[in-house]
Amino acid sequence: MKKALIKKEAEVRLPSEYGDFNLHAYRLAGTKEVLLALVKGTWKKDESVIVRVHSSCINGDVFGSLLCDCGPQLHTAMERIAREGKGVIVYMNQEGRGIGLLNKLKAYKLQEQGLDTVEANLKLGFKMDERDYGIGAQILRDLGVSKIRLLTNNPQKRSGLAGYGLEIVENIPIEIESNKYNKDYLIAKRNKMGHVLPNLDEL
Repeated sequence: MKKALIKKEAEVRLPSEYGDFNLHAYRLAGTKEVLLALVKGTWKKDESVIVRVHSSCINGDVFGSLLCDCGPQLHTAMERIAREGKGVIVYMNQEGRGIGLLNKLKAYKLQEQGLDTVEANLKLGFKMDERDYGIGAQILRDLGVSKIRLLTNNPQKRSGLAGYGLEIVENIPIEIESNKYNKDYLIAKRNKMGHVLPNLDEL
């Protein structure tokens, strides 16, 4: 068993327009980085729990950007978990699929010049997806989650979590209706990154 890299520092109630949650704050060992988990309800040991591992997106989550589907995915996950009465959203500091906020904005500029989201990351010297799910897996284990019903369209996220010993018992799609600003972005994620978006051409 690897030494835990996280420590829970705080837990507070978080009533929201999507329902009542508890917000757990973790600190990453040896850093000032804080990671969050939004938790609803309780569960028994080995119970399958609905989970969304969500990479931070200040543009979509905070400013309501139409260039991506991040904000609607987050809010849809909150609504789904509120309906179920239990579940977890792990909110990871992984802007731009792990390249950071400033580099993500630079990637946006390259997209304005004609590159797609994958080409932009590669042009900046990154892999198309730099994320790692090990810390998210540790947070889930700290919350008593070992079996997951995963809210995602991304097969790499599924394999990334399973690689840290979590059992994915179900994959639940979270496809959001596209718009004229993000459709090319979603097409690139489907065609180049394998995201499962079966309704994209009809949306």
